[in-house]
Amino acid sequence: MMKRKRIAVLDFGSQYAHLIAKRLRLQGFYAEIERPSAPLDAFDGAAGIIMSGGPSSVYDEHVPQFNRDILSLDVPVLGLCYGHQLMASCYGGAVEQAAVGEFGFAQLEKTAAGDSCPLFDGVPFPAQVWMSHQDAVTKLPEGFEAVAATRDCAYAAVQDLRRRRFGFQFHAEVKDTPCGAALFANFARFCGMEQNWDQDTVLSVILENIRRDAGDKKVLLFLSGGVDSTVAFALLTRALGEERVLGLHIDNGFMRKNESAKIEERYRAAGFSHFIVEDASESFLRAIDHLTDPQKKRMAVGEHFITVRDEVVSRLHLDENEWLLAQGTLYPDIIESGGTENAHTIKTHHNRVAGIQSLIEKGLIIEPLKDLYKDEVRVIGTKLGLDRDLIMRHPFPGPGLSINVLCRSAEEKTDESELQSARAVLDGLGLREIDGYSAALGVLPVKSVGVQGDFRTYRFPAVLSFAADTDGFSCAFPGWDALEKTSSHITNAAAAVNRTVLTLYVRPGVSLAVQEGYCDKRRLDQTREADAIMLDALHASGWYDRIFQHLTINLPFASSADHCSIVLRPVVSEDVMTARFAHLDRTLLCTVVRAIAALPYVDAVYYDITNKPPATFGWE
Repeated sequence: MMKRKRIAVLDFGSQYAHLIAKRLRLQGFYAEIERPSAPLDAFDGAAGIIMSGGPSSVYDEHVPQFNRDILSLDVPVLGLCYGHQLMASCYGGAVEQAAVGEFGFAQLEKTAAGDSCPLFDGVPFPAQVWMSHQDAVTKLPEGFEAVAATRDCAYAAVQDLRRRRFGFQFHAEVKDTPCGAALFANFARFCGMEQNWDQDTVLSVILENIRRDAGDKKVLLFLSGGVDSTVAFALLTRALGEERVLGLHIDNGFMRKNESAKIEERYRAAGFSHFIVEDASESFLRAIDHLTDPQKKRMAVGEHFITVRDEVVSRLHLDENEWLLAQGTLYPDIIESGGTENAHTIKTHHNRVAGIQSLIEKGLIIEPLKDLYKDEVRVIGTKLGLDRDLIMRHPFPGPGLSINVLCRSAEEKTDESELQSARAVLDGLGLREIDGYSAALGVLPVKSVGVQGDFRTYRFPAVLSFAADTDGFSCAFPGWDALEKTSSHITNAAAAVNRTVLTLYVRPGVSLAVQEGYCDKRRLDQTREADAIMLDALHASGWYDRIFQHLTINLPFASSADHCSIVLRPVVSEDVMTARFAHLDRTLLCTVVRAIAALPYVDAVYYDITNKPPATFGWE
């Protein structure tokens, strides 16, 4: 049967592949994800094809399977990042490791041939674009020409008008490429597409899918209190009725200060009554006792959710043959967990652990939002009539603060050779001054997770420091724009690090070292207090609604095992896949830092000034 007219997106495992389809749909052009190895009949009705980025190199021995006959189809094709490189390689060009990898912002300049590119219609130049690559096209195939370049990439945009083939080294799908929407709209129009998709259609499709997947069964929903599970709760209730839906909020002991009580209050105020609250904080703490590996900790939390769910089902005498389990899983959770054919695991989300996967394979899970991103979920929540306070809350993942408390056992040792290597690389940058401020660049000896070129990295962060006053505060530093450029320069030039933090306070007279530390109630309470100070300040100042999410990170880097360092991580994002660190009001930030530094157990306060990529939102 002929499928509806659409743009087909080939998913080569990029963290952003699904974002391409989302961008097209938001502009009214229907798009679907397809496997790169799919047979040609899978593209019936496709007006055009977009080849996504991905974590592989085209010259590797093991690369995603690709049906090269797809390039023989008489439809326009656009390659992005890996897709751009693969297309060049398939047509006889050359792809090699770039002399300089690009991560983050770059300026795109149009070449002389760029005036002929139909995808540039209405796009002002120079244009800001978002890069994330180590490889580059070094020789163009016959028939192709360069239509735009960046400082470090001669073939940032190419075309072959005769064959209707286009390639972008940059990621046009992310919000940090502001002209991306125009580029995709131009491509869709070049493909002869007309607008055939809207959010009302999305809502009706989701409700229809819920009714189909649930059949005659009832649904038990993990209800964290965040926007995702809240919207999923409202959708399930709309589709199935209150009598067939039960929300289960589990207080896992990793909540923010007084969070569970506030969640219960908000739901009742919104008219929801078909939910229960389960205090399982002690058992969750036992489940992660003395775990230090971030992945193992995440998986233990995820598996224990299933254990608690089973206990609740048993206690309430719910017939398992009559009930399904629901989650507010979003697409970024799946892609970061390596949940598509060619994706690499960045971090295992609690809703993608083995126990959940087993239930998915048995058809016992409903995830109404699994194809959506956070901003789309908020649009759906608005259409459902949910209060703004519910749908605009900052994301708060199921594992909560457990993944904000970094751990270290007594047996673990810092890899001194790796640490010294990172220091040597950073020293080689010769960074001594920024905008007239004397700067010092070092390494924080506690690793954090990042994403570079669609790969997960686990590396030491760089530490940027400026002069401190006699009380240990460093509140005089360059402007945010200068720091953002410096942070990108550091992580691009020094692959040994994946993020940069700014020192805002170090307690005078103390010597900081990595300490033994676990995710226990004491450290969680430390984190809760510091986090509450920051969130209260954001609410009072009006900044809460201006940022996407704030994370307070507790590091076992202190003068003693009962003390800690705190990292503040507010970020601005739309869809989680990319983000910029928040350029907070300086007076507000310094006020917050002084309040947190007054906590007796805080020895240092840092501010994470890294965008995503190369850093992730959190540190685990």
